[in-house]
Amino acid sequence: MKTMLLALAAATSALTPTIAFAQDTRAGVPSPGDNVVARGASPDGTITVSVAIDGDGRATYAVARRGKPVIAPSALGFLFTDARKIDRNLALASTSQSKSDTSWTQPFGEWKTIRDNHNELVVRLRETKNLNREMVVTFRIFDDGVGFRYSFPNQPNLHHANIAEELTQFALAEDGTAWWKPAFEWNREEYLYNKTPISAVGTAQTVFTAKLSSGTHVAIHEAALVDYSAMNLAQVAGTTTLRAVLTPGSGAPKVSRDAPFATPWRTIIIADDAPGLYMSHIELNLNEPNKLGDVSWIKPGKFVGVWWNMIKGDWTWATGRKHGATTANVKSYIDFAAANKIPGVLVEGWNVGWNGDWFGDGTGMQFDQPTPDFDAAELARYAKSKDVYIIGHNETGGSVSHYDAQLDRAFKYAQDHGIPAIKTGYVTDAGEIERVDADGSKHREWHEGQWMVNHYSRVVETAAKYRIGIDSHEPVKDTGLRRTYPNWLSREGGRGMEYNAWPGKNPPEHEANMFFTQWLGGPMDFTPGVLSLTGSNGSPLESTEAKQLALYVVIYSPVAMAADTPENYAKHMDAFQFIRDVPVDWSDTRVLNGEVGDYVTVARKDRASNDWYLGSITDETARTLTVATDFLDRGKTYTAQVYRDGDDADYKTEARHSIKIETIKVRGGDTLTIKLAPGGGQAIRFVAPGGRIRR
Repeated sequence: MKTMLLALAAATSALTPTIAFAQDTRAGVPSPGDNVVARGASPDGTITVSVAIDGDGRATYAVARRGKPVIAPSALGFLFTDARKIDRNLALASTSQSKSDTSWTQPFGEWKTIRDNHNELVVRLRETKNLNREMVVTFRIFDDGVGFRYSFPNQPNLHHANIAEELTQFALAEDGTAWWKPAFEWNREEYLYNKTPISAVGTAQTVFTAKLSSGTHVAIHEAALVDYSAMNLAQVAGTTTLRAVLTPGSGAPKVSRDAPFATPWRTIIIADDAPGLYMSHIELNLNEPNKLGDVSWIKPGKFVGVWWNMIKGDWTWATGRKHGATTANVKSYIDFAAANKIPGVLVEGWNVGWNGDWFGDGTGMQFDQPTPDFDAAELARYAKSKDVYIIGHNETGGSVSHYDAQLDRAFKYAQDHGIPAIKTGYVTDAGEIERVDADGSKHREWHEGQWMVNHYSRVVETAAKYRIGIDSHEPVKDTGLRRTYPNWLSREGGRGMEYNAWPGKNPPEHEANMFFTQWLGGPMDFTPGVLSLTGSNGSPLESTEAKQLALYVVIYSPVAMAADTPENYAKHMDAFQFIRDVPVDWSDTRVLNGEVGDYVTVARKDRASNDWYLGSITDETARTLTVATDFLDRGKTYTAQVYRDGDDADYKTEARHSIKIETIKVRGGDTLTIKLAPGGGQAIRFVAPGGRIRR
């Protein structure tokens, strides 16, 4: 499938076509007119970027695709808490352009090899009066998108920056439909998606996805969020212009940095259709290469866990009669994992600190002290004897300075007990992270403010010293840093499966929304695979059984949970076979079709074999889709193990369990018909000629 995605890059003058912009009369949106001072284009000339300076010395950028504006002239600049803003009285100091076309290999991921083909345009702006400060804006323009960032040299009137806000804007050139979730609410990132006109957006988190009235799809996000505050978007009243809003911290500046420094990349992906958005590599390509060196010790894999029974309320994290993390319970999960060739077992509630009211106050948590009914040494021995490992859990309750003080001994404890990965947690309301400085002063931080962004980096870097992978829950959003720190395996950062245990469950459209929004940023530990389709008190999930299987292909994560209990899987072993078979590491990925919030079909190739896997899901609407198997080797015959919705399947009734499992022969290039029930899905394993079929 041909993809068209936006990622900032600059071009040489030979590749820079002239861009004609009409006068824009919308309030607050400047027009470059004849004031364009720099232009760049993508390697194929499809995407063009211009930078203009108006008569007041205000700088704007604009983005066009195939000669048609996508981002109309949009403001650049900064507000500071202790200095004049950088906005007016700017002039062009210099420009430069360069090309780059390289490829790099992921140690694991959705694609084995990533091509990074971009042109770079560097625009140096200087104030003509007052402080005469310099601000550099670097654009990387890809054939499928644009990324840009600011940088500040160390200079006489800017040795340190206390940033109150960015003035960055994204003036979408057309109205259309937007999919977004609210920013600055109490429940962090864990909200359902709104579907509104672009002109009706409130304050939104990124990834922000829109379909313009012309049909062009756009996704706005950021890459390489390091030592900075996360960016959100707010509508400029009554327009289709969005402005950057940085996440606050506990003090007045939202960002405080010594010069020289650079901001994260602001990213714009542009595509003909929704599948094209997902096929972009802009987020990864705008991050720095692996800093950890040899990462062969990182092993992607599936896991089961002492978890779902706690989420449902049947077991507890705290010690007592219903305590989940007992030696006996964990051994039973180890036995189940070993019997089904699942390498990992997550254990939550194993450590001292869960008794009492820990929500928002994790100061009692000790991350190297097991509870009396959890025999850590015996379980480490038992797991190893079964060729299974334990995944640890460090819940901070939002007491982050308390966790910071224990990082080394927490990860040393994990290393000593054969624990290769840790799931971290930061369960507290937004804005309620507890920070205690060395002088004893106390502060409250946001999960995505600069201080917390730096904390998450400290965790990942410290974990790497002990060869530990990190799966962050209640995290900072994903901005592609898994390229730089491959041990940052996955994260939550949205409404995952746990919401299906409680009232107010995720609706059938939820995963089709997330695929084209949050999951553009990177992998999510969504915890699929609840084949019992029941949450607390036996309440039904809004899903079919086949859809639970399809999610293992649709959702990418190098650590993927089989979230249901062994007792429930024992009742659905035919369907569970797909969970046993499906890998978590891929050499290639194709998005075969999809519309935001409606449906999506994904095919992925196993990195360890020639087998392919397909997952297709829908919202509350039944659909019949046709897909070409062009991803298979043409002319070769594959054995397709199909797990599809039964003819009577429907998420609204007990027939949500209706599933048909069949085996057919498929030749590469054939066309398949995929029938999806309301709230349904379909999963297929294509076993290559000579491949092993396990039943």
